[in-house]
Amino acid sequence: MSIEIGTKLPTFQLKDQNYELFNSSENKSENGLVIYFYPKNFTPQCTKEACSFRDSFEDFSNAGIKVIGISADSEQSHKKFAAKFNLPFTLLADTDKKVRKLFEVENAMFGLLPGRETFVFDANGILISKFKAMNAQPHIDGALKLLKK
Repeated sequence: MSIEIGTKLPTFQLKDQNYELFNSSENKSENGLVIYFYPKNFTPQCTKEACSFRDSFEDFSNAGIKVIGISADSEQSHKKFAAKFNLPFTLLADTDKKVRKLFEVENAMFGLLPGRETFVFDANGILISKFKAMNAQPHIDGALKLLKK
């Protein structure tokens, strides 16, 4: 069971696809933050999810919402993934899965694959919604609808 609605954004630090340190306590957004956990770069469903966030990025950006993707892939893998698919948002390397554990994201598919879960935080860093599904599209649609309210 992942973190509950009403929970404050956990404090964590990870490196992004540009090898820069991302600190969650210093990266608040004007109107909200979407953090999505996904299993692996370059897999069909994860690529579809990342490209869907990319295609909706302008909507998120115009609404003052920051998008962050997190997987256990390395910074180098994230850099290649972001370059290949022109991803305009931050990808964080959680290679030891500490942040995944911090958010209590459970494995999926009988415990064989890392779970796919999206967390939506308001401008104050409070969790207002979360989505859990192996199909990517509900994550994008749900987050946009909620944060545009």
